[in-house]
Amino acid sequence: MDVRAMATRYLGQLTHISLARAVHAHILTSGFTPSPLILNRLVDLYCKSSNIPYARHLFDKFPKPDIVATTTMLSAYSSAGNIKLAHHLFNATPLTIRDTISYNAMITAYSHSNDGHAALQLFIHMKRHGFVPDPFTFSSVVGALSLIADEERHCQQLHCDIIKWGALSSSSVLNALMSCYICCASSPLMSPCLLMAAARKLFDEMPHCQRDEPSWTTIIAGYVRNGDLVAARELLDGMTERIAVAWNAMISGYVQRGFYEEAFGLFRRMHSLGIQQDEYTYTSVISASSNAGLFNVGRQVHAYVLRTVVQPSQHFILSVNNALITFYTKCGKLVEARQVFNKMPVKDLVSWNAILSGYVNARNIEDADAVFKEMPERNLLTWTVMISGLAQNGFGEEGVKLFNQMKLEGLEPCDYAYAGAITSCAVLGSLDNGQQLHSQIIRLGHDSSLSVGNALITMYARCGLVEAADTVFLTMPYVDLVSWNAMIAALAQHGHGVQAIQLYEKMLKEDILPDRISFLTILSACNHAGLVKEGRHYFDAMRDQYGIIPGEDHYARLIDLLCRAGMFSEAKNVTESMPFEHGAPIWEALLAGCWIHGNIELGIEAAERLFELMPQQDGTYIILSNMYATLGQWEEVARVRKLMRERGVKKEPGCSWIEVENMVHVFLVDDAVHPEVYAVYKYLEQLVNEMRKLGYVPDTKFVLHDMESEHKEHALSTHSEKLAVVYGIMKLPLGATIRVFKNLRICGDCHNAFKFISKVVEREIIVRDRKRFHHFRDGECSCGNYWNSNLRLIIAPK
Repeated sequence: MDVRAMATRYLGQLTHISLARAVHAHILTSGFTPSPLILNRLVDLYCKSSNIPYARHLFDKFPKPDIVATTTMLSAYSSAGNIKLAHHLFNATPLTIRDTISYNAMITAYSHSNDGHAALQLFIHMKRHGFVPDPFTFSSVVGALSLIADEERHCQQLHCDIIKWGALSSSSVLNALMSCYICCASSPLMSPCLLMAAARKLFDEMPHCQRDEPSWTTIIAGYVRNGDLVAARELLDGMTERIAVAWNAMISGYVQRGFYEEAFGLFRRMHSLGIQQDEYTYTSVISASSNAGLFNVGRQVHAYVLRTVVQPSQHFILSVNNALITFYTKCGKLVEARQVFNKMPVKDLVSWNAILSGYVNARNIEDADAVFKEMPERNLLTWTVMISGLAQNGFGEEGVKLFNQMKLEGLEPCDYAYAGAITSCAVLGSLDNGQQLHSQIIRLGHDSSLSVGNALITMYARCGLVEAADTVFLTMPYVDLVSWNAMIAALAQHGHGVQAIQLYEKMLKEDILPDRISFLTILSACNHAGLVKEGRHYFDAMRDQYGIIPGEDHYARLIDLLCRAGMFSEAKNVTESMPFEHGAPIWEALLAGCWIHGNIELGIEAAERLFELMPQQDGTYIILSNMYATLGQWEEVARVRKLMRERGVKKEPGCSWIEVENMVHVFLVDDAVHPEVYAVYKYLEQLVNEMRKLGYVPDTKFVLHDMESEHKEHALSTHSEKLAVVYGIMKLPLGATIRVFKNLRICGDCHNAFKFISKVVEREIIVRDRKRFHHFRDGECSCGNYWNSNLRLIIAPK
């Protein structure tokens, strides 16, 4: 037997690439030219072994490549997703040697790369030049059409073409056409009823012998996809074959639409009929358990899987365990979720992201950070979850740093990542960084994103630019309830209670139904502006008009509003009507109102209850001490201080910060650390002299311990917010707005002083404290002097 015959014989039987390479090497060393059959077989083997570059190298050495080798290379490029090389190769192939199979390979390549227009154009070109389409051609073309069709007639025209060429008898073509009608029915540009009717007509007219597993699954999943669960269930109940995929589609549809009982019922029936349950069945049922908050049901499913599934595949293990991690984290069982994660023999990126998201959603940032650092690989979702988690839990600086690190590592942030970074800027009050991100978002085209728009509203509001927040809100292409809530909250934070109410009423006219967050924001707006009548109206409307049961946070806001207005009898009536025990927020609201109005008896009762509920909360001790101090009961002040020391409770130190030239400057009370603080004290002294000429008198009642009057005035001059404001006046350009942020509430004297300072220096001063914003302009504040709802509470050492 000569070398040619031997090569032809062995290559026809070879399936292992290493043996093929050995035979190929023997051919080359023998010094003869292989036949096209041998070369085509080698190209095919190299392509199947994913060695496409060498296959192309061999292909280019063909004196005259035939259509078999060309089609082999086209299919390889298509499978590898290299549409550009496939396109060049096909165009270089002479029309005289092309055939239907080569056209099919190129149409499939376009379809797989989601280029439906190119696939259809090539199909038209194919027919124009006399090539006869076969069932495989139509299957690929129908798939391409489902990507781009925007009118019912497009599907109907191709349907007619299929009938004309006699390809409708093919099961694959029928299923593809039915799938095309169903896909197009999901488009907002189409008429879903007409298209689903066309798909159903195809199914009903299909010979029973042709109704295979893809047929049943396609039509049932189609009804599920388009929200007609009744029609889908009717088909499923009438199906004689026990096709697990169709049952899984039905269960998944129930879960996605929130019909959890129906999903569980179908799962039980599937088991009783002996239909094989797989990873798709279990993941759907586990998702139903987590979405419905049915911890015991989900745990039973977990136990059932462990007991009945023998030798599961790796895909089964990954899918089910990933669903279990999500289930346990949603149910607040992080220990169980971590146990599942730790026991997994193989983990993928979904597993890591699931446990990371669990820790982030539970506000366990320390463990989330540990998981993030341990991850062997990260994708865009990983970074986005971590950035958003840091921002939402108050770690703004860390969120911004992580966002910048992501960009340095070459990942292009998506709109959700930008939303997380913007939220981080909101936490920090970093307007410059927030505006830079806003510019990047506009340049990248993410400004139409709903999540970005909502984050920008909050960022501008928390940085003191409520007008900019309003501009973002008005220019968003689409707004949802979160957008309305964010804008109402922005107005509330800045003391614009009337405008917040007007916006809320406008939201109702737009047929947007409020949720519990909406009522929290509108009650806050009424609280900050002292709108008692309006606050009571919205609290009553929550239950009476919208069926929303008020939570403790809603009651706390109403009681806070009433107490700050001095309406203690009404506040008491509200507390007695509450359907649950008084928690810490209720007693805190009562205590704050008592401090404002000097109701010492009720204040002591509220403080004592808070000592029981939250013994480590420093604010309770501070308020009670201040109440005693205003009455001159210094022995009681000393007793409260002693109690703090015995219980190891420490007061949170007050600090204020201001951003100047992209650098944050922090000031503490009685600051002696900042390098320019003594220049600040000197300039502040000059300002006070000017303020006194306009009638300013330091309010020494806010220094709540026993000392001489001049010492009290000095203590007031060392408050951190005064130092930060004065530093801004010194360093920012003439006329620039001063924006200062404070971790505690602003005190009454500082509030009064800033009104005078704004008039002396003729500049706007914006101060954000723990609760709200104050805009000082020309001697007035935006809160309408309702500052006593945000008293700064002081306790000073002896």
